[in-house]
Amino acid sequence: MSVFLAVALAHFLALLSPGPDFLMVVRSAARHPVRVALGVPAGIAIANGVYIALCLLGVATVLSQSAGLLMIVRIAGGLFLLWLGVMALRARRSDYAFLMQAAAAEPIERASSFWREAVIGFASGILNPKNLLFYLSLFSLVLTPEVAIAFKVGLGLWMVLVVFAWDALIVLVLSHGAVRMWFNRTVFYIDKFTGLVLGAIGAKIVHGAATHS
Repeated sequence: MSVFLAVALAHFLALLSPGPDFLMVVRSAARHPVRVALGVPAGIAIANGVYIALCLLGVATVLSQSAGLLMIVRIAGGLFLLWLGVMALRARRSDYAFLMQAAAAEPIERASSFWREAVIGFASGILNPKNLLFYLSLFSLVLTPEVAIAFKVGLGLWMVLVVFAWDALIVLVLSHGAVRMWFNRTVFYIDKFTGLVLGAIGAKIVHGAATHS
């Protein structure tokens, strides 16, 4: 349970930090009706599911056969989370200008569909290499022979559902222009908080891997 809570918390906090996927969700919510814009969260969730499956199937098999390689992946994963935290803490207000631009008043475009937006969301998620690195870093905590495969699969399914639920919530909330502008004004502080927590989790992973090496 402690491992699940640690991984689930790091995963959710990472969702709060704005990035390419978040931008796609915001733009779709600003341009399309909710029923169409929900295609982007669906596509992003599927792309995340692909990366999670790769981590569980291919990487888990290789790592289970090499304690040294597992330690390296754990340290690399922890350093990546630590890097994400540092980047969030170093970000300036001007780095969030793209959110304000995406949230600017734009005409509703109806020349799209749920499936077209889903393809856009999938492309955004699958073409972002940081997603694979992020899941590798998270699953470094559970990619061991001692952890049951059912737990790993359940954790993966939980992450996919959380990705979709969070992005879908963003679409629903940001469909209201006033709420969207308020969120964009506060995202700077939200990102600072997530940076602190992700950095702390990354440092803990690195310290634990180095201690047991």
